[in-house]
Amino acid sequence: MGNSIFANCCKHVTDLIFQTRSFNSCDERSPLLPKPPASCTVSPDVPEASQCPGPYPDVIPSEAVTESLQKCTEYIQDSPEAKGEEETATACGSSCSKLGFAAAGLPQQTEASRALAVLPLDLEKGSAALLRGAQLLEACQCHVKLEDGSLGRRSCNQEEHVAATACGALPATPQRSPHCCGEATALKSETSFADPGSLSKCRSTAPSLGSCETLETSTSDLSANTEGIPSVPETVLSSLLCDEPLSQTQDTGADSALTDRTAWPSGSLNCDTGSKVHTLSSKQQKKRKRKKKLALLEHSSGVALMNGSGPHESLKGDKDARQNGHEEAEPGEDGNDQEVIVIQDTGFTVKICAPGIEPFSLQVSPQEMVQEIHQVLMDREDTCHRTCFSLQLDGNVLDNFAELKTIEGLQEGSLLKVVEEPYTVREARIHVRHIRDLLKSLDPSDAFNGVDCNSLSFLSVFTEGDLGDSGKRKKKGTEMEQIDCTPPEHILPGSKERPLCALQPQNRDWKPLQCLKVLTMSGWNPPPGNRKMHGDLMYLYVITVEDRHVSITASTRGFYLNQSTAYNFNPKPANPSFLSHSLVELLNQISPTFKKNFSALQKKRVQRHPFERIATPFQVYSWTAPQAEHAMDCVRAEDAYTSRLGYEEHIPGQTRDWNEELQTTRELPRKNLPERLLRERAIFKVHSDFTAAATRGAMAVIDGNVMAINPSEETKMQMFIWNNIFFSLGFDVRDHYKDFGGDVAAYVAPTNDLNGVRTYNAVDVEGLYTLGTVVVDYRGYRVTAQSIIPGILEREQEQSVIYGSIDFGKTVVSHPKYLELLEKTSRPLKIQKHKVLNDKNEEVELCSSVECKGIIGNDGRHYILDLLRTFPPDLNFLPVEGEEMPEECKKMGFPKQHRHKLCCLRQELVDAFVEHRYLLFMKLAALQLMQQKANKQESSGALENGASPENGTAESEKSESDDGKIDDNVTGLEQVKELAETIASDDGTVDPKSREVIRNACKAVGSISDASFDIRFNPDIFSPGVRFPESSKEVVQEQKQLLKDSAAFLLSCQIPGLVKDCLDHTVLPMDGATLAEAMHQRGINMRYLGKVINFITKTPGRAQLDHIFKIGISELITRSAKHIFKTYLQGVELSGLSAAISHFLNCFLSSFPNPIAHLPADELVSKKKNKKRKNRNLGNADNTAWASMTPQELWKNICSEAKNYFDFSLECENADQAAEVYNLQKITLLREISLKTGVQILLKEYNFDNRHKPTFTEEDILNIFPVVKHVNPKASDAFHFFQSGQAKVQQGFLKEGCELINEALNLFNNVYGAMHVEICACLRLLARLNYIMGDYSEALSNQQKAVLMSERVLGIEHPNTIQEYMHLALYCFANSQLSTALNLLYRARYLMLLVFGEDHPEMALLDNNIGLVLHGVMEYDLSLRFLENALAISSKYHGSKSLKVALSHHLVARVYESKAEFRSALQHEKEGYTIYKNQLGEHHEKTKESSEYLKYLTQQAVALQRTMNEIYKNGSNANIMPLKFTAPSMASVLEQLNIINGILFIPLSQKDLENLKAEVQRRQQLQESIKSGEQVEPEDKALEEKEAEPSMPSAEIPLTQSSA
Repeated sequence: MGNSIFANCCKHVTDLIFQTRSFNSCDERSPLLPKPPASCTVSPDVPEASQCPGPYPDVIPSEAVTESLQKCTEYIQDSPEAKGEEETATACGSSCSKLGFAAAGLPQQTEASRALAVLPLDLEKGSAALLRGAQLLEACQCHVKLEDGSLGRRSCNQEEHVAATACGALPATPQRSPHCCGEATALKSETSFADPGSLSKCRSTAPSLGSCETLETSTSDLSANTEGIPSVPETVLSSLLCDEPLSQTQDTGADSALTDRTAWPSGSLNCDTGSKVHTLSSKQQKKRKRKKKLALLEHSSGVALMNGSGPHESLKGDKDARQNGHEEAEPGEDGNDQEVIVIQDTGFTVKICAPGIEPFSLQVSPQEMVQEIHQVLMDREDTCHRTCFSLQLDGNVLDNFAELKTIEGLQEGSLLKVVEEPYTVREARIHVRHIRDLLKSLDPSDAFNGVDCNSLSFLSVFTEGDLGDSGKRKKKGTEMEQIDCTPPEHILPGSKERPLCALQPQNRDWKPLQCLKVLTMSGWNPPPGNRKMHGDLMYLYVITVEDRHVSITASTRGFYLNQSTAYNFNPKPANPSFLSHSLVELLNQISPTFKKNFSALQKKRVQRHPFERIATPFQVYSWTAPQAEHAMDCVRAEDAYTSRLGYEEHIPGQTRDWNEELQTTRELPRKNLPERLLRERAIFKVHSDFTAAATRGAMAVIDGNVMAINPSEETKMQMFIWNNIFFSLGFDVRDHYKDFGGDVAAYVAPTNDLNGVRTYNAVDVEGLYTLGTVVVDYRGYRVTAQSIIPGILEREQEQSVIYGSIDFGKTVVSHPKYLELLEKTSRPLKIQKHKVLNDKNEEVELCSSVECKGIIGNDGRHYILDLLRTFPPDLNFLPVEGEEMPEECKKMGFPKQHRHKLCCLRQELVDAFVEHRYLLFMKLAALQLMQQKANKQESSGALENGASPENGTAESEKSESDDGKIDDNVTGLEQVKELAETIASDDGTVDPKSREVIRNACKAVGSISDASFDIRFNPDIFSPGVRFPESSKEVVQEQKQLLKDSAAFLLSCQIPGLVKDCLDHTVLPMDGATLAEAMHQRGINMRYLGKVINFITKTPGRAQLDHIFKIGISELITRSAKHIFKTYLQGVELSGLSAAISHFLNCFLSSFPNPIAHLPADELVSKKKNKKRKNRNLGNADNTAWASMTPQELWKNICSEAKNYFDFSLECENADQAAEVYNLQKITLLREISLKTGVQILLKEYNFDNRHKPTFTEEDILNIFPVVKHVNPKASDAFHFFQSGQAKVQQGFLKEGCELINEALNLFNNVYGAMHVEICACLRLLARLNYIMGDYSEALSNQQKAVLMSERVLGIEHPNTIQEYMHLALYCFANSQLSTALNLLYRARYLMLLVFGEDHPEMALLDNNIGLVLHGVMEYDLSLRFLENALAISSKYHGSKSLKVALSHHLVARVYESKAEFRSALQHEKEGYTIYKNQLGEHHEKTKESSEYLKYLTQQAVALQRTMNEIYKNGSNANIMPLKFTAPSMASVLEQLNIINGILFIPLSQKDLENLKAEVQRRQQLQESIKSGEQVEPEDKALEEKEAEPSMPSAEIPLTQSSA
């Protein structure tokens, strides 16, 4: 027992000292949360760090295996006491953060694997409020696209800057609140609401969110708070928590804007009066008053033993990590003042009077700008055709960018008049573009073509609009007979068909109502001078549906028909002449069909969910598309020839200075919350614009549409500048990477560099600048797009570089300012300051790798670039002469020669390794202190335990197991903590022996300081060409050892950890991307994929890892194929592209033995060979070499690539063998290769197995898209709220959790706009909370948004989307929408079959859901097919003795009972009973329930038998007892659904709540007693046993369950 407490203490100490940090993006960092060890020892081969679940805050991972509940329990003992009144609840926060109602089946990884998400708050309420924010964004984009750009540019910038400053400021009143409960940072959130319709924008916020780690504790319990440091007075603690003086209260006046206007879809003009999400009920308001503080952080971070000393800025470098000297609160202030934001946001109503329609009223808020009312009017069905108007109040024109509250005389009930204004050329263009957008509003072609951030969504096809009105639809649930439940054939269990067409069901709305045949610019443009002077602005040419050809003049006064024809110019007005201010009014008069169809179209448009129409922040491409007819479109044509090809981008004054925009946004102030929101919003907006521009530019470069800046050089060497962005190709120019692997190194360098940029951006040091960087893979080429440092083009690189080296370490220079700036990043990035020798043998000090260059631009900013070696090298792939690798590495065949020498460890790995070492350090120190104490008592005797790194672990484990004294252990760790603090604070009171203890422990773990734990890496070790001075020889040796240890750690801890998580089902990848994500979170690079698969094949529970093995193999095959495809495509010229791609796919997937490539048709090949152009093509000279590839050759190459790159031997010679040997689906391989290479194929059924003709023709290849990698800027404050909300939820405070998460949602909307993955996670969690708290319709509405957003932002068949569909189905069922629920489940099952196949643990959950719903609608036979399939899959993946399987048996038994087949029912229930009895014991309630049900079934069976006998005996006149056949009630089905989905309803009765409180108090006393060192073993044991009983079959519910 002592051991377990010892382990707990270790955990505590770590929690206090070495805060876990988490990164909120799936591709950036993972929080490495040490999992509490179940016994005392932390086995050396599976470090805690590796056992953590995915870092996704949105997932509240459930435990997949019941038994894990027990591990959770010993932790409960050290749950902290929270200080607030109702905040006493146990924080059962083992690192898995097993939230009780996290779905049993939520495959965390995927679920998680999406980084966080965020959403606009109530978009769907009231059509007028729909898209305001998003549209501003659109408006803003459309202005930019116009040709006469100077105006467009200005307006756009006004959107971004003017709008930003003029917009909804938060009138924040600085208030001081005494620090009453001593919580670290308190939030005061008081919002005043006027009427229910008013919206509180960002309601409560905690600006001084403290140093990063405080909030970053991702899923580990946020509440492991101060109880560990009794010695520190509360006030000091609170000041330590915030590196910014808490006293800086906020005094933003009305000018501090919250965010640029696009941010406000949530807050703006809500036309709906009962906006649920925003308005808190009066009860909640009272509660807020009572509970002034939502204690956001209860985590102390003021302890000295960080990695280094002083608060540890974790990498995510939370945007308020202050580098400007405010490290502690100023003395005398005691950190007692909170920064408080109070928002007075009382909405009011105005009347709008527009020409031609009845006046209507509109709900507005004082924070809004006049511009937003414009947007609403341009979106409303009856006013959408107006674009050129002003709003007037009592005859005064309102300024577009004025806030409503600044306008005199504007009040409740004011009348605003819409007054038509004269047009200008610009306004006329905007009008035509707007009308075209309205005509195209239901047309999905932009989404298929990957244009303008449009993407697909199919949810509405399956819900048939059923979810409207937030799901408060009339309940059809009762009329069950009408429901057609039969699933399509291909969805049934066991079906082998995998149709592709079903992926994109035809949406009825997509056959758009035709309003016009043609609307285009006339060939008579621009008007000649004499017509200009009559007010002609431009001419349009229209063909109506009735086939009438007309010419239209756009003049300053409006639109009218003129008398021109296609060949004669006659600008005079036609007879009769209608002059209309709006083009729509004119067309209504000349075409009856237009009038009818246009109004129908607008009706449909406003009925769509706004999330189907808002643009996504980054373009999402679809890998399939139907055959679309190409229609005439004037705007598209104009875009292509102006903004698209760099025509408009070269007009002076027109291009955006990307570098200036990117750097200026970083320089925005960030002292308080509104400032940070504004800054993050601006950073995010500029990044997404830059990414879009860079992608367009990169495509233009590869397609040959941009002139090189060095045109005379060979093609591979060329560089380009377009739209103020610098483009270079991924080839080794001038042998720069000769020593590193040539072209191969040049290809990976950009992605390494991008990771470096990402990392430095995340640390966010003031004064240090990085370049905007985007890496684009397109048509086999890699293009790096970077913003341009001012002045860099005018001088030679040698002159510019004042820090670092331009020739990999021969000449090296340094600069004090750079050292100072980089020093600030060294702790979070674990980079060691070191000296290197230059070519003159002088020592130069650096704080980064030598390649990292520092350049001061003409703007005086300090830029760093070439960050490709930010992280230390991976020695497993870097054989070095004379260096011996550790045993673990040699066993697995390392070091291995890789094709380049730029292999680095991932940042996640570095963090995990440091965390691992930290635990080791704590243990060593604690043991030594205890031994010292023991020695003192016996007599005395010095202790020598300077374990060397190799045997440190073993020694610590040995001594750990010998030692069973609880109190000694506890005090030992306490001592280490205090000791470390005192040593770090460097006063002379520490006795030398204790110093010695810390010094030994530091030495044992390889710390660079001997007074505190501080591990850092030198990124230049083993770098070719870098030399170190003699003086640092010893340090370099230690560094080499550290690198070897970390390489070994990856193999011995992280890979086994990953596999173990897969076995436990805490990680559930469903496709290649989610597997890659799971690996990356644990710091495992994809080049280890072969090793991971090998490890799986050797794992004892191999069958339970079948799904991972299968995904691994298909990932291995498609990645190898992608490598080959890349070089293959470089040899293809544009005209042969579709033929070449279809040929490649035939060789890769088709069973047809000898596909023949179709070369471009001969009649098009010019007879005269043009000699001059041979230089243009980037590839090799023979442009038809690709045509000779055969399937045998391709598969041979794939196998050798897999062997060389991944070190894995594939046993297959063609696609058919691969599919057979590894049980793969060809359709899945097709999806994976298309997503990886950007190929888009035609949506049709492909026959892969036809041996007589090839599968693909060139007509099947529709497009090739770029694959883009970029930085994802984060919303840090919102993320903190999200995490705190999660932590609250995990402690059982649902209401508070819900408020915090709503808050996070508001802030996320502020930063990201309406669409983002993180908003998606937020909505999912909100929906889940709504559901648990009984608000089904709200749950439905939030989950519907989550599904739409997941489809739009991640893709329609992304694993995350499949999850979201399942949740939505559950909430639909709860809302009695049975047929919709079934449709959604069928859709989820179809997608899963396509993405993976049937044999996946998640499929069991899905089939249980389908089976239960079918049981509910009395489709018993169908239901059994699904339930029995689920039973088979559960038995395979969870073992036939698991509780999941017992539950499955019970579900099957219930259906058999309903069918009156009692024998089968009994058989299944008996199986279940046996499992319960063995797993849980006779007396567990589950076992009792099961035995009751068995009795009942037996009675029924006997009764039935009796009746049958009676009938046999007496024939038809038998006296028959009526039998009870039970059709299941909806409530019972819902209850079972909740159980399988791992949702536990929180106990609601008063008595339960009291029990819960009593339990919490008991635990607290228990802890007190542990602390005071009493022997509490007996009680302890009882508690563990009690906790160990899972009280639900799914055991997915560790939510303070003991008493519930």
